[in-house]
Amino acid sequence: MSAGRSIGLWLLLLTVAALTWQAQAWRYGQRLAVQEGDYARERQQRAEAANARLQDERLQRLALEQRLHSLEQTHSKELTDAQQAQARLRDRLATADLRLSVLIASDAAPSVPAASGAGGVVHDPPRARLDPAHAQRIVAVVADGDEGLIALRACQAYVRALAF
Repeated sequence: MSAGRSIGLWLLLLTVAALTWQAQAWRYGQRLAVQEGDYARERQQRAEAANARLQDERLQRLALEQRLHSLEQTHSKELTDAQQAQARLRDRLATADLRLSVLIASDAAPSVPAASGAGGVVHDPPRARLDPAHAQRIVAVVADGDEGLIALRACQAYVRALAF
């Protein structure tokens, strides 16, 4: 019986070892499941945070696009208004409705006799009228300068909007 007893003991030891092995495998499986759940929750939180950042950046981009669109409309209106004013001025000069003049330096002006009598007329400083062709060229130069200033203001507003 001692051989039967030793076989039984071996079987008992093998069964205990197998049960121990299974218990450890079950515990290890549980730990892996918990770790996998924790990892999945962490990935989900990171994905939600990234999605929130993306949504925030998208909203910021839309707000910037709206500000830039508004600036572009303002710039276009200023430019159109300036161009219309310049066109009206050129038309008035072309039709002789308006004449440009310049002040003559006091040392270059012929002497004007003092006004006599009780009426007392006030004299403006002496002026010389410009030739219409010269006036047109001056208006064109001023128009280019006005457009340049409007474009400069638009660029500065654009940079300010981007830098906020």
